[in-house]
Amino acid sequence: MSMADAATPVVIEASALDQLISILKSKGFEVLGPVRRDGAIIHDHVESSADLPRGWVDAQSGGRYRLHQEGDAYFGYTVGPSSWKRLLHPPEQPLWRCGTRDGEIRIDAAPVDETRHALLGVRPCELAAIAMQDKVFLDGPYRDPHYAARREGLFIVAVNCSRSAETCFCTSMGTGPKARECYDITLTEFSDGRFLANAGSTEGTEILGALSGRPADAADVDAAEAATDAAARQITRRLETRGLPEILKTSPEHPRWDEVAARCLGCANCTMVCPTCFCTDVEEINDLASGDSARVQRWASCFTADFTYLHGGGAVRESSRSRYRQWMTHKLATWHDQFGTSGCVGCGRCITWCPVGIDITEEAAAIRGSTEGG
Repeated sequence: MSMADAATPVVIEASALDQLISILKSKGFEVLGPVRRDGAIIHDHVESSADLPRGWVDAQSGGRYRLHQEGDAYFGYTVGPSSWKRLLHPPEQPLWRCGTRDGEIRIDAAPVDETRHALLGVRPCELAAIAMQDKVFLDGPYRDPHYAARREGLFIVAVNCSRSAETCFCTSMGTGPKARECYDITLTEFSDGRFLANAGSTEGTEILGALSGRPADAADVDAAEAATDAAARQITRRLETRGLPEILKTSPEHPRWDEVAARCLGCANCTMVCPTCFCTDVEEINDLASGDSARVQRWASCFTADFTYLHGGGAVRESSRSRYRQWMTHKLATWHDQFGTSGCVGCGRCITWCPVGIDITEEAAAIRGSTEGG
């Protein structure tokens, strides 16, 4: 039946996922969601629920990620290597193109992408990451028009977590496993294939009201709470944030920086998979055939020696020690000074995708323990 009042929680069957995708497409959204490809869960175009990674879950630990089949859930995985940052703040963004047109030199700014996207399966920690990126690209003095165009046309279907990976520590950062805000619709998947759905916006209420389902009762709401509570209990990693910014900012010569540098490969994996890292570089590209030139913005990483290279003076941070210290101190300490929050959402990607399994929670605990006399 069609629900009369979608402002209250409702219960939908798995078949309603196809309804949801169809409605979003009919409203002009390109629907992106989780798909299984090349042994990982990534985000790509979704045409129906058949594209979702039903029955696939992930096993993650330091330097290890594997998928295996278990159960029948559509959203049984946690997070993969690709965050939604790849859509909103893409790895490569053209800025402008310069060339001769009718005998005159013209510089044409790259047009903004006004495609409306609907994101299906956004985890609570990823909602927090998007909110942090908003602070960087929308709320500061230099508003990014490309990010703004993608962000303003966004429809978000969040999915609460009912299981956690070994590398998750969102409970320490206050970002999960349950979504609190910044979504249009949120789903909690039950073990029997149904979902508890909530609307978080006017448009979300409208779309949710068009789905087949029934109003949720107290037992349904309790079951959804139990699912997210179970995910929270599975989390064993902790990051003690109390006083951490000051501890890190006052420990630039701590010996632990040398210890972690001895293991760090400087591969930049942690910054590439991080859903909040935002550093970029620009490159000038010349087309010899047309004579045109273009400027392109690309992701950059503070783990590379070239990142702080100054003409005539070399790199400011030449050692792995200084680069790791910069990244972690910015992420957990000086990010607060810039944006009023930590730069970490506790998704654990930097632990999983570090080839040698360096764990940011262990490094923070080690520096805290010695500075506090532990």
